[in-house]
Amino acid sequence: MEGSNSSYRVKRRILNIIHLIGLFLAMLVICLPGVWVILNSLRPTVEIMAKPPVWIPTQLSLDAYRAMFGGAGQGGVPVWDYFRNSLIISITSTLIALAIGMAGGYAFARYRFKAKSAIFLGFMLTRAVPGIALSLPLFMIYARIGIIDTHFGLILTYVALNVPFTIWLIDGFFRQVPRDLAEAAQIDGCTRWQAFWQVEFPLAGPGIASAGIFAFLTSWNEYALASQLTRSVNSKTLPVGLLDYTAEFTIDWRGMCALAVVMIVPALILTFIVQKHLVSGLTFGAVKG
Repeated sequence: MEGSNSSYRVKRRILNIIHLIGLFLAMLVICLPGVWVILNSLRPTVEIMAKPPVWIPTQLSLDAYRAMFGGAGQGGVPVWDYFRNSLIISITSTLIALAIGMAGGYAFARYRFKAKSAIFLGFMLTRAVPGIALSLPLFMIYARIGIIDTHFGLILTYVALNVPFTIWLIDGFFRQVPRDLAEAAQIDGCTRWQAFWQVEFPLAGPGIASAGIFAFLTSWNEYALASQLTRSVNSKTLPVGLLDYTAEFTIDWRGMCALAVVMIVPALILTFIVQKHLVSGLTFGAVKG
């Protein structure tokens, strides 16, 4: 018995080691592009263009970041304006999409009405249309009504892009919240609105937070539509601003990588702040008590 137990422990330890090695290799593959972008923002352009690639930089500097945050006079790219535009557009569109998604998801989860399945399917089918296919029709419509190169135009676009996804995701989380809880709250004296905010909303909160993160990242990183619907510094977002580092015959790879790092940081901070809600939201309803 002791021999079998010891051999079992050895096998389990070996499997755990293999599992950890596999996880490390997977994370290495996933993180390598991000690490490479960060290194390229710090190393000289000669090393970026070197063949074969230089894996270990010989010199690191913050010159690209100094030039970038120096403004248009030094770096040539108005990063602060692009950053402000991205924040305004992403946060506003996310909040509106969440508000509509909560109302729609709750309605689909809790109420019965005519053509409910057909309407829900119609919402989901809109996700099958690639964004780039909508760029020309949207450009023509926006040009006619005069909202090209405005925050409002992009916010409207991203709300329409995110609403189907937020409705679908939030609908699934509200379905996991028992109706009996809201009914019990109403019996105790709560109104329907109070029962929603005090009972159902907190329980579905992790799912709503997950939907918010995905909606924000979609708006923050979107390029295809933003490149067609923006023209000036007043409305360009960070992804579109990356093109400012390209010229007719040259590309400032170090500056472009530095701006990419700046784009990544807010998304990482947001994800870190709400990571507990994100993990619990993604696993909500997966295990029954």
